[in-house]
Amino acid sequence: MSNNNRKKASPDQLKESGLTYNDYAAIDDGNTYELVDGHLELMSPAPTIIHQLVSGELFKKFSQSCESDYIILPAPVDVILAPTEVRQPDLAIVHRNRLDILSQRAVEGAPDLVVEILSPGTLKRDKIDKLRTYAKYGIPEYWIVDPEAGVLEEYVLDKERYELNNIFQEEEMVNSPNIRCISFTMTQIMAKIPRLT
Repeated sequence: MSNNNRKKASPDQLKESGLTYNDYAAIDDGNTYELVDGHLELMSPAPTIIHQLVSGELFKKFSQSCESDYIILPAPVDVILAPTEVRQPDLAIVHRNRLDILSQRAVEGAPDLVVEILSPGTLKRDKIDKLRTYAKYGIPEYWIVDPEAGVLEEYVLDKERYELNNIFQEEEMVNSPNIRCISFTMTQIMAKIPRLT
């Protein structure tokens, strides 16, 4: 059956556990979900303006210095880590020599780097749940950006767990042990973000 003719399911029509990407992709109820160990998790309301501005500035910095070697994908993009595990990081970065994990529908495998930008409603999800999940599925590097503090936490995979490799703030040059083209400061990012009420 073609995607155009497929009847869309709503979450209440689906079984409560053991969902797969196909179940997830069939949902069309106007909400945004992640698939976490076969269970649907409703994502927070739309990100704040500050969140989106920080995401845009990070995307620009990655594009300026890394685009020749990496594909930079801003949200929303599905990252299928397993048939029962689908996440939507704020940014996903994939080296161009690994284009085989990109398909029309999603990133199908572990990106080289994922970035999450904290919002008040995502603190535990980003700092505990996603930290464990991204490590479990072998994503080499995970960044958590706190727009309120203007801080970037860099986690690097060590065997099956992340180690906090560095914390960048203000004029410290953000760099990566794995992605050599990265070069910016948090001051450069935060200077572009207006103060909003």
